[in-house]
Amino acid sequence: QAQLVESGGGLVQAGGSLRLSCAASGRTFSGYAMGWFRQAPGKEREFVATINWSGSRTDCADSVKGRFTISRDNAKNAVYLQMNSLKPEDTAVYYCAAGRTAYGSRDYQDYGYWGQGTQVTVSS
Repeated sequence: QAQLVESGGGLVQAGGSLRLSCAASGRTFSGYAMGWFRQAPGKEREFVATINWSGSRTDCADSVKGRFTISRDNAKNAVYLQMNSLKPEDTAVYYCAAGRTAYGSRDYQDYGYWGQGTQVTVSS
């Protein structure tokens, strides 16, 4: 069974940092684009960041650009989201996802595999 499992969420003060991890099992995702999405209460799922299959190209939402960094380690079948300078508006459940596209995408419909999510709460 292919599975993505997020970890690293928690409660942090504004201005702090968290590093989210997404561990894949059941199949290799080295040929897939990986993405991070988030969903806050009462809001639709929102694109955060994506990385192509090789890790050579990344794309981030304007709201997190300069603060968040997506990376991957294909040897470990894992993807990461380093979150710095966190703001209260970053509070959400964060999901990692995998999609069979080399370039990556901001569209959630391009991702066929999803983790269960990890809660990130940023207090002021």
